[in-house]
Amino acid sequence: MTPPEPCSDAHPAWLPLEAWRAVGARHTVVYGQGLLVDTVFAEIERACAGHGGAVARGIGEPAGHPAQLMFALVKSLPPGDDLGRMAYAELAAPGESLGSEGFVVARPGEVTVVLADAPAGLLYGLFEVVRLGEAAFGPAYPVRVHRPALGRRMLDHWDNVDVHPVMGQVERGYAGGSIFWRDGRPRRDRARLRAYARLLAACGVNAVSVNNVNVHATEARLLTERLDEVAEIADELRAYAIRVHLSVTFAAPVILAGLPTADPLDDRVRAWWAETTRRVYDRIPDFGGYLVKADSEGQPGPFSYGRDHADGANLLAEALAPHGGVVHWRAFVYNHRQDWRDRSTDRARAAFDHFAPLDGRFLDTVIVQVKHGPIDFQAREPVSPVIAAMPGTRLAVEFQVTQEYTGQQRHVCYLAPWWSEVLQFRPWGDDGRSVAEVAADLVAVSNVGDDRFWTGHPLAQANLYAFGRLAWDPGLSPETVLDEWIDLTFDPASSAGPALLRSTLHEIMDDSWRSYERYTAPLGVGFMVRPGHHYGPDVDGYEYTPWGTYHFADRDGVGVDRTRATGTGFTGQYPSPWAEVYESLDNCPDELLLFFHHVPYGHVLHSGSTVIQHIYDTHFAGVREVEAMARRWQRLAGLVGDDVYARVDELLGEQLRCAREWRDQVNAYFHRKSGVPDAHGRPLH
Repeated sequence: MTPPEPCSDAHPAWLPLEAWRAVGARHTVVYGQGLLVDTVFAEIERACAGHGGAVARGIGEPAGHPAQLMFALVKSLPPGDDLGRMAYAELAAPGESLGSEGFVVARPGEVTVVLADAPAGLLYGLFEVVRLGEAAFGPAYPVRVHRPALGRRMLDHWDNVDVHPVMGQVERGYAGGSIFWRDGRPRRDRARLRAYARLLAACGVNAVSVNNVNVHATEARLLTERLDEVAEIADELRAYAIRVHLSVTFAAPVILAGLPTADPLDDRVRAWWAETTRRVYDRIPDFGGYLVKADSEGQPGPFSYGRDHADGANLLAEALAPHGGVVHWRAFVYNHRQDWRDRSTDRARAAFDHFAPLDGRFLDTVIVQVKHGPIDFQAREPVSPVIAAMPGTRLAVEFQVTQEYTGQQRHVCYLAPWWSEVLQFRPWGDDGRSVAEVAADLVAVSNVGDDRFWTGHPLAQANLYAFGRLAWDPGLSPETVLDEWIDLTFDPASSAGPALLRSTLHEIMDDSWRSYERYTAPLGVGFMVRPGHHYGPDVDGYEYTPWGTYHFADRDGVGVDRTRATGTGFTGQYPSPWAEVYESLDNCPDELLLFFHHVPYGHVLHSGSTVIQHIYDTHFAGVREVEAMARRWQRLAGLVGDDVYARVDELLGEQLRCAREWRDQVNAYFHRKSGVPDAHGRPLH
């Protein structure tokens, strides 16, 4: 395998050549065979070409020098290599397998050793050494064991093959066009795909679904006559241990084969899926599986045949099981034709009502994919009760890296603190398991496009990096992950002010999610966005629509009553103690108050402020925080690349404009509703 060529039209993100300095300056030996070991060798070879080191395959002295760094599959260690065997013997549980992706890093003396049982572990071990930099080569240290907490760490691309007349090339895409498709055809940009695969492997992502969950006519054919196009993508991603998945339509037997039905219990339908899936694996032997959105927002599903979601998911699971694949079946199912006058219908209840009664009926190769909150990736939601309601079902928790409701990659909004809160949340209380411990997989909607910076906003790269790292190790702190991303992306060794760079980026990014929350929708109420494109404020934009996303503001108060006592009963979907916490007006956390309760404007929060004054204060505060972000960014002129500086500076200007619009519209709206003036006498427009 030749060293991978850099993608000249894409920003290197967290893998610039400078990040490889510590590896590339050493003399390295690599033991082992296979495609992923070839990838490890090629990556080190390229690093050495840039930094003066040397790498050899299967001999002890690269370029005539003693090895300073060793990568080895344990089974490939030479008989006389006591160093590697000594490191492996120091594992915390001797004889325990590292698994298919685990690895150890040790420095028992003057050589840094990376060992793995399987090739993917060696690849992830390489990127760990890149993260460590010179710290990997300091004083001796004992074995450090690394294994991923979640087996599948997956990105869902909402990319369309054809350009959709409303949603474009990428649905909810804020970074340009698709890296896979363009105007109905594959892009076939191998350098871009390989660069993307490297970035994903370096943060721990190991699976990608390559097309939109809303499967249109052209995209449906990726499963059959256009399968070769999917295989081409798989061929590029495979070298970085990334398996390809495909979104499929439940109606595929009707659309693609002309069958009169897609009934999951029909033998003809089952036979068609079995044979079609066999052909997929004949072409892509390491294919990951299917992703399905069914009976949701107009997508076809088993309800059309009087069947339930277990029937539908199990149909595909049976077809995939002989080949080792899985079906991710999304639990995002709700009535999007609600009557806004009817306060008893509650979109938040829908996933639980549809799926909890089916617990225990799904086959092992079904993974029910649950959005982390019960509505739709709002800037503040409670954790979905479905995560605690299905102990007999494998679950994937779904995040949204693309910033549909958090500024659309025009706003700085570092999402790792939010995701960390979700992953550490304990649905059964302090003594119970966390969300991270319940989940089988962690999945996120991708924020990547063909923009030079991958994510549109250069700082939004941190969200993609953080998703992969938290999926690998949910215990990492968001601050630590941000430090990793900063040091990899902006080389400290070549910066004129590395301490200023790091501190400034933390000042801008650490609290940016909460800043966004402050100047947008307050206290968990959500969805005050412009309908359709979801950018910018429109307080009543969805209030009288069928979508079920209401705030019920009137002259007396605001919020949705989801209590068992007087509301929709949604609080009863949670186990104790959270059912009681959310039910209680006295105990409900302030940040979720309006999600669970309709309260008067004069209701006093735990903070001591009234609801109406909190709305005013936080919206003014959020704008001030964005103003401070813009000032702080100006410190970094000359400390980051000119292209990065200019793009971020431009986008901070747009963020400030939009934040002021949010402040003025929200404050004016609630002033007119409540008639209550601001206690500080500020203009409320």
